[in-house]
Amino acid sequence: MRPAPPSTGFPFTAVVGMEDLQLALILATISPAIGGVLIRGEKGTAKSTAVRALTEILPPVDVVPGCRFSCDPAAPAADCPDGPHVAPEAVSRAARLVELPVGATEDRVLGSLHLEKALAEGVTAYEPGLLAAAHRGLLYVDEVNLLHDHLVDVLLDAAAMGRATVERDGVSVTHPARFVLVGTMNPEEGELRPQLLDRFGLTVDVVASRDPAVRVEVMRARLSYEADPAAFVIRYDGPQRELAERIVKARDLLSEVILTDSALRQIAEICASFDVDGMRADLVTARTAVAHAAWSGRTVVEVEDVRAAAKLALPHRRRRNPFDAPGMDEDQLEQAIQDSTPPPPDDDPDGGPDGGPGGGSDPDAPPTDPDAAPPTDPADDRGPDAHDPGTGPDAPRNSADPDPADSQPGRPTPVGDVVGSSEPYKARLLSVQAAGAGVAGRRSRAITEVGRVVGDRARVGSESGRPHLLATIRAAAPHQHARGRIGAGLAVRAGDVRLSVREGREGNLVLFCVDASGSMGTKRRMGEVKTAIVSLLLDAYQRRDTVGLVTFAGAEATVALPPTGSVETAVRRLESLPTGGRTPLAEGLLQAAEVLRIAAIRDPRRRPLLVLVTDGRATYGEKAFARAKQAAGWLAQRGIATVVVDCEPRRGVRLGLAGELAADLGAEYLDLGDVAAGNLIRAVTERKAA
Repeated sequence: MRPAPPSTGFPFTAVVGMEDLQLALILATISPAIGGVLIRGEKGTAKSTAVRALTEILPPVDVVPGCRFSCDPAAPAADCPDGPHVAPEAVSRAARLVELPVGATEDRVLGSLHLEKALAEGVTAYEPGLLAAAHRGLLYVDEVNLLHDHLVDVLLDAAAMGRATVERDGVSVTHPARFVLVGTMNPEEGELRPQLLDRFGLTVDVVASRDPAVRVEVMRARLSYEADPAAFVIRYDGPQRELAERIVKARDLLSEVILTDSALRQIAEICASFDVDGMRADLVTARTAVAHAAWSGRTVVEVEDVRAAAKLALPHRRRRNPFDAPGMDEDQLEQAIQDSTPPPPDDDPDGGPDGGPGGGSDPDAPPTDPDAAPPTDPADDRGPDAHDPGTGPDAPRNSADPDPADSQPGRPTPVGDVVGSSEPYKARLLSVQAAGAGVAGRRSRAITEVGRVVGDRARVGSESGRPHLLATIRAAAPHQHARGRIGAGLAVRAGDVRLSVREGREGNLVLFCVDASGSMGTKRRMGEVKTAIVSLLLDAYQRRDTVGLVTFAGAEATVALPPTGSVETAVRRLESLPTGGRTPLAEGLLQAAEVLRIAAIRDPRRRPLLVLVTDGRATYGEKAFARAKQAAGWLAQRGIATVVVDCEPRRGVRLGLAGELAADLGAEYLDLGDVAAGNLIRAVTERKAA
């Protein structure tokens, strides 16, 4: 057999300035029970390069010859579809990195019925998927945050059970699927579902170094590699071998590492101090600390191991709100470690943890009363304003405090003022009414790749999709005599294959067009508007939509955020949005139409939903409202689904301009108070009671 050519991939040890990323990947391979690594980072930070380079330093894997599921010869799976393996031999192969494409189908991931064999030979044959190939290896998902929900569900099941189960089309197969899940993502494109986020044992935030010396080193390494990959790889052959040997030694030492009771207590106190949900954080931190100790050549877990483990295992688990920024407070971690670290043993038998050098109290000191008040500082007699900069008459006012100007009813918001939102609430579902054929999601009705079967259709060319077995047999059956079929099986032609038609939910492009002009009234009113929009953005986050933000105020409309999957970015842009000035309503509608036109070219399958948030007033330019109505009619002719949220105050004289604009748009009309999911039901109940 001809030996395999040497690898020319970028060496793992040549990656520059990514120490935390390299450590996380190494620890996950030393102890796969940790649960994988999520790598978050901006564009061009070598995330994928580091992951693909990892396989070059991993130890080889012993497998059963001919087993498609990579069974371990020392302990083959009893229910392996290729088994039973009785006294199997062992062959060694390189560790496998299986890449799961974002656009993969569920059949490709789980495996499915071998259609050709089933129809031509009359046998039920199972064709393994990517999860089977990844067993005892690495499963890599680039841009994991863009993965379709049905594939996320498959990964969650496999990660939780350590096996994959296929029950469809006459196939009933269960096989082991234990793998190290590695995902990379750019947070600007959207966040992960909380369930999948929690399945990643470790997370690393990668940013490009701002140190010019480091950036020069990165460029030099990359350009040298591109000039002569073979020579570059040879240069790092020694460090690569040393690293591979160290990983093998750490794996062998892993079972000997002792996790003491004090270390367990410390891990529990640290996790409790960060207020994480559930117990997975504690378990992952403990496993990571053990792996770090083995990596460092120690047989007892020390404080340094716990610190390193907490930095990698806790940042993505401490988020209490979808819009909270992930990350780790280093000061809080150090304080938690300090509070949970037991004091060193003292040789003084009379000493204790609370005293001076001996740990005890001074025997000559006067007795203290535990119920006595603490001593006062003479400075306290100077009054609250003497030493507290936040209580004096000239102290800066907190942004959360009420503005005295708000006490003036009807006072418009000055130009340039920034008003924050309040706590978001559950928003009612806004959707495109007619069923479409967009990308899978959770908002509007659509014909998608997943969902309930509502029919079948002919396959076009070499189009892929889930076959409708019964419809395919029905299409082929009348032609068996003409095709000269003899014996078992069915003579099937390509034209007989029928694909399932499924109805589910689609994700939409939700474009917010927000009136930020002075006509929106007081700060309190603008705060209510922002709270409603943030609540709708939270709903879009949960439904995996793409969002965009157009604002209009003064003399122009601005694209504050082009269509993106990062709802967090939209919230940040909205919170910092200044308000005031005139109302260029027509310009806002036309700018929104232009954004939707460009989005339709880039992603034609994603249907738009325009949410116009305004009081309907138009005050910029000649015939401002007439021009706004004309723009609204033009949008209606293009068939763009629109929802108008009326921000006009309920009290006082109402002009009803937003309702008139909604009629021109052919849009659904909502009052600002009806954005909350339960408000309509509450209003009807109150009217009945009255």
